[in-house]
Amino acid sequence: MNPEYLKILENARKKTSENKKFLEKLKAKKPKDLDILTNDLHDEAFEKIDCLDCANCCRTTGPLLLNKDIDRLSSELKLKPSVFAEKYLRIDEDNDYVFTKMPCPFLGEDKYCHVYDARPNACREFPHTQQRNILQKLKITFQNTLICPAVAMVVDGLKKKYTL
Repeated sequence: MNPEYLKILENARKKTSENKKFLEKLKAKKPKDLDILTNDLHDEAFEKIDCLDCANCCRTTGPLLLNKDIDRLSSELKLKPSVFAEKYLRIDEDNDYVFTKMPCPFLGEDKYCHVYDARPNACREFPHTQQRNILQKLKITFQNTLICPAVAMVVDGLKKKYTL
């Protein structure tokens, strides 16, 4: 991984408690412009962060797979859904389908996703800072500060904007 990204993630780890408290206060405050600001900060962060220089999400954090994800991936790989599930999935403690092991079995050495067009919805939406209703996603945003350097940058930007 890019050394600068590692530095950003290490900084986020050092600020775990601070970031968690900030996001809890932000949720309580319910700023009206949160979606717009977060989306703008997301765009700014991804001008500096290249997922192909990172791929930390694909190396460390498996997505939850819905039945439609399993169907789409099975079709892409020309496997029956049951065969796909047997080969690649397990049921976790929350009774959800997840990959048997990480890194993602479809992450190439070049950090490209080999099933990109058929990737799970959770992968399509990651890191969730480009969506609406950010207020409802602050818990996952906090968790993602430890996974995605762009999310750590977004939260740092939010802390500059909102003094709570």
